[in-house]
Formats: sequence, structure tokens, C-alpha cells
Amino acid sequence: MEILWVLMALAMFSLVLLPVLRRRRTGIQLVSPGDPDAADPANYGFLRQEELDIRMPGPDGDLLDVLDLVQRTQEYQAASQLLAGTEISGETRWQRVQAFAGAASLELQRRPGGVSETPGGQWLRVWRAEKPKDAGGAAVHAEFLVQQAWRTSTPGTDEFRIIMEEARTACGEAALLSPGDPVPYIIELSVARGLAYPRPEFEALWLKILDRAPAHMGAHLAALHYWCEKWHGSREVAYSFAEAAAARAPQGSLLAAMPLFAVFEHLPEVNLVRSFYQSEVVTKAVHGALYAVHAARPDDPMLAHVRHLLVLFLVRGERWAEAMNQLVHVDGHVGALPWTLTPDPAADYALYRALAVAGYEANGGTPASLPR
Repeated sequence: MEILWVLMALAMFSLVLLPVLRRRRTGIQLVSPGDPDAADPANYGFLRQEELDIRMPGPDGDLLDVLDLVQRTQEYQAASQLLAGTEISGETRWQRVQAFAGAASLELQRRPGGVSETPGGQWLRVWRAEKPKDAGGAAVHAEFLVQQAWRTSTPGTDEFRIIMEEARTACGEAALLSPGDPVPYIIELSVARGLAYPRPEFEALWLKILDRAPAHMGAHLAALHYWCEKWHGSREVAYSFAEAAAARAPQGSLLAAMPLFAVFEHLPEVNLVRSFYQSEVVTKAVHGALYAVHAARPDDPMLAHVRHLLVLFLVRGERWAEAMNQLVHVDGHVGALPWTLTPDPAADYALYRALAVAGYEANGGTPASLPR
């Protein structure tokens, strides 16, 4: 089956496998488009690729309604009201701040403005100008600057450093407006990574977050990036951080899935060998994440993040039925790792979903046998 992963790697660029995967008890094979044996994700109620929402990992109806309103009218008031009514220490506030900042950043990228054109994201500028003491607007502005730095400039350049220094100042202003709010400090974790804070300074920042929200999954994921080998730590340090978080996770907390994210952050650039994904370190991390998903509240806003990452590992480990069990919970929204690291998140997700369906059916699975 190792050849499957070679084919999958090629498909990530060409997407030719999406309509031509066939399920057979002898394994997954290629067929011509339209072949009656081709696996069809639609049989499981999955959405078509073009219908997948890449903005968020899972549903947040209130956020989607407000985002649509803000972008249609270019008025910020609904966003301000939504954040004002969102618990400051919860995961939902952090995700909503990210979503508003991302929307403004992408608007600006698509519509940079000119002599006769208003730049995209103008509603955020107006928000900050008209309500400078609004803690939600201040946090969104800080996150907007962080996303702009990563999206438009190269780490290490003067341009990157200037934007990040501005973001650092914005984080401080947001923190002053909402003293118990961990979000400004979580945003600063990305600044710390980009500006290479010394470890003592980073650890002091991390303690401020732990004082406010010790079990915040989003904060732990942001901190994990700093400790990774490709930034300012090592594989061993990142694994240690993730395992310590999992060990002290409260009952029902998704922090138990942190080791899987640490493994993901240190995947080799090219590793398509099935045995790697069935190795002890990966299997242990996958089992920890599956336990976390099983024990978590159904409405935990971070649950979809863990399920999406599990899909990647379960498919690569050829654990087809378990992958399908995750897909039925997340299908429709794909704004999460690992898909968001690719140029076309919906296509990448759809490819893994097609592989899961084909593998599931090759081993006798049917839509009727899939638990819901």
C-alpha cells in the first residue's frame, strides 16, 4: 500500500485522483472518471468540494451571520456587539477574533485600494477610530497586524519586523482595555515567535496566559509553535511541552490531544511510508487525541480542530473506519489544520475524504454501516 501514498502526493498537485478512486476488497485502485465503481463521498451525505466552507473549522452560526453582515455592509457594529457578548476566557472569543481579523486581512489583500477605490477591511479601521476603548476591536486589530505580517512579508525582513513591532504595541493596548482577557497575550505569542523573544521573555508571557486561562487549547497550540524545531525550540522541547499539557489536562479537556499536534509540527517534509503512521509515537498520539475527542463536550469549539487533524493521521495510517467516523462530524467546514497550510484547503480535504471513503468501502464499509 506504500504506492498509495506516492499516488496521493501526486494528487495533491494535480487532484486527478478525486473522481477516480475505486474501492475493491483487494485495495484502492484507479479507474476512469465516471466509472460505476468509483467511490462517491456524496453517498455519505458529504458536501461537494465547492460547497465546503474554508473560513472556520466548524460551525458558528452567530459568527457566520455577523461576518456576512459586516462584509456586506462594511459596518463594524455587529462584530463589536458579538465580541462584547462572548466570554473573554473561552476558546470561542479567540476563534472569533481570528475570524474577524482574517476577514479584514483577506479583504485588504483582494482590494488594496487606490485613487478611486476604498481599501478592503475599512470597517476595522473605522471601528478602531470610532471606538478606541472597545476591547474587542483592539484585539481584532492586533490579530489583523499579526496576520498581515505573516501573509505579506518574510520573517527576518525589516518590513516583517516593523509590522510585528506594531502588533506588539497593539497587543499591549488591547490587554490594558480588558485586564482579565487572555486573547491579547495569545495574539502576542505569534509576535514572540516572529520576533524571536528570548526564552525568559516568552515564558513570562506564557505565565500571564496561564494566570487567565490555564486550559486554553488555542493558547497551547500557539505556544507550541514557538517551541518547535523550526522556530525557537526542538523536537524534544516541543514534545515535552505537549506531553506536559496533556498530563495536566482537566477531565474532558482537549489538551490531551496536544501530543498529536506536536507530532504533526515535526513531520518530515516527505514521508509517505505507511509504517511511519503506524509507529509507536504516532499511534500513542493518535490514541490520546481519540480519547480527548471521546471525552470532550460536544460543543467544545476546539473539537473540530482535533477531528480534522485526526483525519490526516487516520487516513495515512489506513484506519479507514475511524477516519470516516471523524469525517461525519466535521464535513462542511475545513478551516483548520492541516488543510489551511495548503493553497486550496477544500481540495486537500476532499482528497483525504475520497481516500477515506475508498479505503472504507474496500474493506466492506457502506453508508448504512457507518455510525452517525
